[in-house]
This record gives sequence, structure tokens and C-alpha cells, in this order.
Amino acid sequence: MIDTPSYENREQLEDLLKKGSHAYTQRKFDIAGQCCQEALQLEPELVPAHFLVGLIALGTKNKKLAFRAFQTVVKLDNDHVAAWAQLAYRYMTRGMVNLADKALQEVRRIRTDDPTVLTLIGTTLSLMGENDLAKSAFGRAYTLAPENIEYTHNLASNLVHQGDTDTAEILLKSIIEKRADSPQAHWSLSLFVKAKDNSHIEKMNKLCQENKNKPTAQAFYQYAIGKEYEDQQNWDKAFEAFSKGAAATRSKGDFDEAGEIETFDYLTENFTEEWLENSGPGIADASPIFVLGQPRTGTTLIERIITSHSDVHSAGELQQFPLAMRRLGNTKNPQRFSAELFDLVKEVDGRLLATKYLQTSGRMLGSKARYVDKLPANYLNIPLILKALPNAKIVHLIRDPMDACFSSYKQLFANAYLHSYNQEEMARHHVRYLKLMQVWRERFPGRFFDISYEETARNLEPNARALIDYLELPWQDECLNFHQQKTAVTTASTVQVREPAHTRSIGRWRKYEQQLQPMLTELQAHGIKIEE
Repeated sequence: MIDTPSYENREQLEDLLKKGSHAYTQRKFDIAGQCCQEALQLEPELVPAHFLVGLIALGTKNKKLAFRAFQTVVKLDNDHVAAWAQLAYRYMTRGMVNLADKALQEVRRIRTDDPTVLTLIGTTLSLMGENDLAKSAFGRAYTLAPENIEYTHNLASNLVHQGDTDTAEILLKSIIEKRADSPQAHWSLSLFVKAKDNSHIEKMNKLCQENKNKPTAQAFYQYAIGKEYEDQQNWDKAFEAFSKGAAATRSKGDFDEAGEIETFDYLTENFTEEWLENSGPGIADASPIFVLGQPRTGTTLIERIITSHSDVHSAGELQQFPLAMRRLGNTKNPQRFSAELFDLVKEVDGRLLATKYLQTSGRMLGSKARYVDKLPANYLNIPLILKALPNAKIVHLIRDPMDACFSSYKQLFANAYLHSYNQEEMARHHVRYLKLMQVWRERFPGRFFDISYEETARNLEPNARALIDYLELPWQDECLNFHQQKTAVTTASTVQVREPAHTRSIGRWRKYEQQLQPMLTELQAHGIKIEE
């Protein structure tokens, strides 16, 4: 047992912690670390010193040390809510969902009004797809510290996803008033406010010059500039900005193309008709409707058509099916999808997978007979969905390959779709996706419904009727008035789905045909036909 520090040591410890904390806030991590080391020599079980070690480790990008430090903190003090919140977030970012669940249970047990901790909780819940609970955490943090820009932006981003763009716009503008150089706020604002002139672009160009060596800031500003030039149909300027934004994003990390190839090959080799026939029964729940495909291909449009029906609830882009896979597979691989993950869950009991999915989705499913889960990447999970939920309906979006690829290329995503920041890699990914979907069609005929974005946008009613008929729902004319819905939109399509179906995005890539030759050439080299 460690003796209680003497009065003299206690004063010395307090002084070291004070100096260490001050050095940490000044980003003088070496000095802060030395203070912690001296304090722990005097008192090896000093909880604040261990916690500060964890924060310093995060500052120096030493994630392993941060984990050890926060784990030590909760061993010494099981009621240290900030350390539990840190662990929940760190576990979640590494894909260790079960451990994140347990850490969040401890956070809920202890409770807190610390806005920093609430922000971590909200961010972790967002990664889990728990957007309503995340809104509560972000809202409390903002209420406690309304002058804090980070807390304001977190709440604004969540409100955009919830469909409250009016309040979000007010919050984002308040951020820019407080701090002109707020890259993410400028980018977020540009997404749902249509530019009518270059006034905002000029401000962002100046801020770009001030952030030359900051790739994250460059990415936010350049994608925002590109979007606003596109609003004004200045195609050359728009593409120049999009390409700069993509280059800035790519400079922060590479796409693991070899890992993706391995994953797609594993899916093709292992998820066969025989595998599904021998998988045993899942749960005969007909309430889920999965809308999936590539991002930016019209999944939100189709979801809004379906959820305009009085019997269908919009659950948003639920992360719960892939998270159920991770929980049951107990994977520690941080990659969202990998051959390893699919190998771990290939033989998981279908009923267990369905139960985990339905339980963890419960708060988001609403009270209607049916609901839509609109996570695009679930196209990878189609065999497992068929295994777990054989009565679920699956709707797959088809879009022109060049429009689909370019639409992703010009979009800044949050830690996802890393292939989209390089033209050739984007094209090769799309080829793999098209081939995989053809494999699923051949192996599981009639088990999902293909719907064309272009045909639906050009001629809404017959395509909407065919869709509703496939879902075995009675026709309702409200399905043609999807743009009148007031419910949340959890994608970059927030503005577009508030208006009737249109064809402005069809063939948009041709405005940039000269600049997109690397993408076009790569697709054609793999035998992908591009419509005239």
C-alpha cells in the first residue's frame, strides 16, 4: 500500500502538476512530460499525473502510451469519467466496439457536466450512429460553454444531420464571427447555402493563403470554394479547387488499395450460394429496408421516396449492421471493412447477428411497421443481411459510372472513402464495386432490387411505383412529394432532397470532361462503358 504523501511532498506534487498542465496547454510536451515523470517518482499512483500523461501522449501522437495511461487511471480511480470517455472514443476509433460499449456504460454510470467530456461522448456516439444521443451530449456541452467554437460546431454539424439547417446556419455564422479562420465552419456553411457571388470565395482564398502548410484547413477551404464556384457554373475554377482539396486530403494518408482488393476477393471467394444455403435460419423480420450502393449516387433520393410512405420510418445511415458484425467478430482491426472482419463473422449465427443489429438499432427504428437503413457501404454486407434478415428488402442504386465517381471525387468525406481523392483509385474502386454487385446478382437472384438514379430523376412516378411495389407496400401519392418531408437527412444531400426530383446532376461530369480524363481512361481500360 502506498503511503499518503507528506505535506512537503503534497505541495511539491501540486506544483509539478500545475507546471505540467500549464506546459501541456502551451504544447510544450517535453516539459509537461518531465513534470509528470517527477511527480510519479514521488507518488506512483497519482491519478492526475497519469491522466496528464495520457493527454500528452495524444498530443505527441503516441496512441499506445495514451491507452496505457487512461487504462491506468481507471484502474486507480474507477469513477474517473474523463478517462472512461477517452477510452470509449479511442476504442471506437480503433474499431473495438465492445470495449467502447463498456467504457460508455461507465461514463453513463458516473455522469458529468464537463463539456470536454460531453464532447468526447457525443463524438463517440456519432461514430456509433447514435445521432440523437450525440445531439444531447453536444447540446449540453454547448449550453455549458456557448462561446467555445468546437462545441458550437459539433452541435451545428449534428443539427445539419437532423435536418435543422436553419439553426445550424446561425451557429456556423456565429463561429465565423468569433474566428474568421474556421475552416470546417466555412465548409459546412457552403454545403447548404447556395453561393450567388464570389464574396465568400474571396474570403476563403485569403484564408487559404494563410494556411498553406495546413492540409486539413486547405481541404476544407478548397472543397468549399469548389462547391461555391460550381453553384455559379464556373466549372474550371470549381475543378481546380476540388483537385487541390483532394490533393490536400490525400497528403494526410494513403488509401490501402491492396487491403481493399483482398477484402473484395475474400467476399467473392467465400460468400457463395452454398454458403447461404447452409447458413441456417435468421430472423424473419420484414421491417428493415436497406438502401445501399456507392455514396453520392441517389441513395438519399430513393430513401426519401420510400419514407414518404406513411408506413415507413427514416432511420438514417445506421452504422449498426457493420457494428454488430464487429461486436460479434470481436475484431480489433481498425479498418471499417477487411477480409479479416468478414472471416470472423462468416460463420456467426444469423439469428445472433440479426438480434444484435435490431437491439442496437432500437432507438432509431421509430414506431412504424417498416424503416429504412440507408448506409451505402452495406452493399458489402448483402450476403450477411440475407443470412441474418432473410425477409428484409434491399434496394441498390445504379448510377452512371463517371457521374458516380466524380460525385465522390468532389466531396470531402469524414474519415471514409479514402479511394475518392485520386482519380485513378476512385475509378478502380468503382470497377471492383460493379464486379462485386454483379457477383451478388448472379448468386442471389431476385434478392435485391436495382433502381436507376437517372431513370428515377427523369421519370419519377413509374420508377417510384415499381419501387413501392417491390417493397410490397400499397401505393401512396405522398411518395412523389418526398421533398416536402421535414425529417433528418444525414448526408451531404441535405439541400437537394428538399426540392423535387431534377436532372441537373445527370451528366454533370461532362462539364469537367477534359480534367477527368485519368478517371475516364481507367474506367474504360477495365471495360466499363460510358453512355453518350
